Amino acid sequence: LSLKSTCSQRDLKTPLKCHSEGTGQLEGANYERIRYGKADGVGGAALIIDCTTDNRTRTVADVRHILSKNGGNLGTDGSVSFMFKHCGYFLFAPGLKEDDVMEVALDNGADDVVSDEDGSIEVTCDPSAFEALHKAFTDKGWEPEVAEVTWKSESETVLTGDDAERMQRLIDALEDLDDVSEVYTTAVFE
Repeated sequence: LSLKSTCSQRDLKTPLKCHSEGTGQLEGANYERIRYGKADGVGGAALIIDCTTDNRTRTVADVRHILSKNGGNLGTDGSVSFMFKHCGYFLFAPGLKEDDVMEVALDNGADDVVSDEDGSIEVTCDPSAFEALHKAFTDKGWEPEVAEVTWKSESETVLTGDDAERMQRLIDALEDLDDVSEVYTTAVFE
C-alpha cells in the first residue's frame, strides 16, 4: 500500500504554501529532502516517511512527536527500509488480458506481472524502466489506474479493529504535516 500525500485541501492557504515551497519560489528558502526509513507504526507495521523541509530539526521533532503520540516510534537508521522495494508500479483495472499485459510488460523492462483475484493486474519494474514501460502501455491505449515510482512493501502487516483505526490516525496526522510529502506503509486495513 502506498499512500501518496498531497497538500491538504481543508485549508486554502496550505496548498498554495506547499506548492510554492516545493517549487522553490519562496525567497531565501533552502529545501532538502529527508527520508525516514526507520519508523515503526501501530501493530508492528513499518513506515517510510519522505519529507521536504527548510528546517531539518523542526521536521524530525514534528515527525517524532506525531509517531510517539500515536503509538509509533522513530527507529534506528534503515531499520525498516529492507521491508520495502523501490520500484515502478502499475495497476490495471479488471478487463485486460493478463497474457497481453505480460507480453508488453516483459518486452519493455518489467520485473513482475501479477494477476489479482479480482481480475486487476499489477506490474512492477526497476525505476529506470518506468518511463519506457509507461509509454508502451499508453501506446497500446491502456491507461493504468495507478502509475508511479514508489516504495512497495515486500510484506503486509494486517491490522483490524482498534489497531487499524490507530494506524490510520497516525498516517493522517503525518500527512497533515506541511513538510511530509509521502508516507509508505506495510499496513493493510481489514
